[in-house]
Amino acid sequence: MDDLNLHYRFLNWRRRIREIREVRAVRYQERSKHIMVDGDTLSYHGNSGEVGCYVAPRPLTKDNSYFEVSIVDSGVRGTIAVGLVPQYYSLDHQPGWLPDSVAYHADDGKLYNGRAKGRQFGTKCSSGDRIGCGIEPVSFEVQTAQIFFTKNGKRLLEYIGKGKSIIDVGLAQARHPLSTRSHYFEVEIVDPGEKCYIALGLARKDYPKNRHPGWSRGSVAYHADDGKIFHGSGVGDPFGPRCYKGDIMGCGIMFPRDYILDSEGDSDDSCDTMEMKPKMRAVRNVLYLHQEEEEEEEEEEDGEEMEQEHEGKKVVLQGASPQFSVLRGAEKSVFDSLLYFLPQFSLKDSFFPRKLPTTQV
Repeated sequence: MDDLNLHYRFLNWRRRIREIREVRAVRYQERSKHIMVDGDTLSYHGNSGEVGCYVAPRPLTKDNSYFEVSIVDSGVRGTIAVGLVPQYYSLDHQPGWLPDSVAYHADDGKLYNGRAKGRQFGTKCSSGDRIGCGIEPVSFEVQTAQIFFTKNGKRLLEYIGKGKSIIDVGLAQARHPLSTRSHYFEVEIVDPGEKCYIALGLARKDYPKNRHPGWSRGSVAYHADDGKIFHGSGVGDPFGPRCYKGDIMGCGIMFPRDYILDSEGDSDDSCDTMEMKPKMRAVRNVLYLHQEEEEEEEEEEDGEEMEQEHEGKKVVLQGASPQFSVLRGAEKSVFDSLLYFLPQFSLKDSFFPRKLPTTQV
């Protein structure tokens, strides 16, 4: 009797091992529907109303945590999506539509995260573009996965957070401050996000990373969502119009003719040890003054100021997050000079207007 029990137990173990092997074999099988696979080329074959989906046989791992898809032909509507899904994902739905899946859609530039309604994430993609998807290596050591997407090898500015507190602010600061040689820069709004919480301005090198420029002392910034100027305070003053998709925001410094940097040389590295002590003056936008006396005074000032050649840098902002800031460092005492912004500078206008709107700080 004991020998018979051992025999049955042995058969059960063999059956169990065979089932495990079969499940593992299926788990890493290539799955597709309405997709023709020819080597590393995928082609859609189906009716226009049917979804074509392809799931690779191998999941992303710590050693292989990134992949790219090159769009050879986007088709008529360009409905192509790249992302991550469970192995047994329904092939009748595009990635990102169902729970536990996330994908970047090329036809509308939106990110779909487990639901059929996406949020604006980046720009649209077409034939010739490359879409990449990857997982941060640190994600394999924790339970929460940090997923990122790229377009043509460049990361899209993904925003992490709900955008409802200062902790959720995304900040990008240039490596070098403005100087007499390069005293102007621009930001083009390619994607404003849902609320267009975008700010542009000047701040110290050690400016807090969770604060919009203009909110803390030693900074000044123009905010695109409400058209206000913020100068070291969380409360802004009316300044100019709001900015939208396609607008270019610029910021520069009109250095006086007798400006001398209070350090030996004019190197960018010297800004690390500098302290900026701006004078607390009222901020005003000369472009939108309505009083005749102030306009006359401004015209006189324009006649006395020497024209400067504008050598600036241009930054393109893609996949704007709900709250995103761009700022440049400022050299010592630059706020004693003339600071100007270019609000709502349309791409259709000339690149540099003859008369720059100025702001005296």
